[in-house]
Amino acid sequence: MEKHQSILELHPGLVWGFAITVVIMLLLDLGVFNKKSHEVSSKEATIWSIVWISLSMVFSGVVYWVFNQADGHALAVEKFTQYQAAYWIEKALSVDNLFVFILVFGFFKVPKYLHHKVLFWGIIGALIFRAIFIFAGVGLINLTYLPEMHIFGEAVKINIVMTLFGLFLVYAGIKSWGDGDDDDDEDYSNTAGARLIKSFWKVSDNYDGDKFFTIQNGIKMATPLLVVVGVIEFTDVLFAVDSIPAIFAISDDPFILYTSNIFAILGLRSLYFLLANFIHMFSKLPYGLAIILSFIGVKMLIAPWYHISSPVSLGIVGGVLVISVILSIMFPDKEEEKEKVEE
Repeated sequence: MEKHQSILELHPGLVWGFAITVVIMLLLDLGVFNKKSHEVSSKEATIWSIVWISLSMVFSGVVYWVFNQADGHALAVEKFTQYQAAYWIEKALSVDNLFVFILVFGFFKVPKYLHHKVLFWGIIGALIFRAIFIFAGVGLINLTYLPEMHIFGEAVKINIVMTLFGLFLVYAGIKSWGDGDDDDDEDYSNTAGARLIKSFWKVSDNYDGDKFFTIQNGIKMATPLLVVVGVIEFTDVLFAVDSIPAIFAISDDPFILYTSNIFAILGLRSLYFLLANFIHMFSKLPYGLAIILSFIGVKMLIAPWYHISSPVSLGIVGGVLVISVILSIMFPDKEEEKEKVEE
């Protein structure tokens, strides 16, 4: 496959532009609009969701413009759709995080006005871990191509890592289809993230406002809020095991993968507050995500013989998401609807 220069190589200024934009938005988010911990309203969540999605779409336009200027329309369309496909795949799989976030906050009885702070610091961790996973993953993939061989009468170059990722995603898709509500009864106080915090600090029994540390009887202790952040961080790492391999099937440009991934993650907090009260309306979404994971896994496995283009991948992913949401609305989960009415 012919290699093209990445956006990083073509326009270093764009890298700084992306980084500065993200830093400014995070500073505005934490230091201006959410300086004081408060319960995020549906209106505020809607505004921030629109802001983050708009920024993501504007950046995809910049991706198109950069490649159109440098390499022509055909490559510009390919890169644009790569970004869009990677963004919406990550966005869709991240929505699955929301189900777990709701369970985590409920398990630790986190007051609603503290949810935003927990998710904010969870995002900071995601910025770091996603960079490590994506750039290391692309480098590893480039190093693990087998010599060209003839299979089924065709000369192909198989990549060991991509093949393993493909098998894993097919397995993950099939497994997640039947998982149902397995997470409902999980003891989140005993997860790796919680144990890590408890290994460094003694944890107090009660929250102390929005503080991560408190003083009790002259002893500095971590509050349960810090434990929740640890659990959220660990949960994101686990979900990245699914989502990061999935976007490797879309593009080999680490900058496109990282920017699309981060924009999707940055909008996850506002999406959480927007959908938390309506999550029962998306009961069929996990099945759609299972299909998406399996499709991407199959795409990876057949890549040496047949390339499914980014526009086609984007269409399939978008179609599955739309259909799963429509089916959720048409055929709501009766038990969840009953629980919602009782509340």
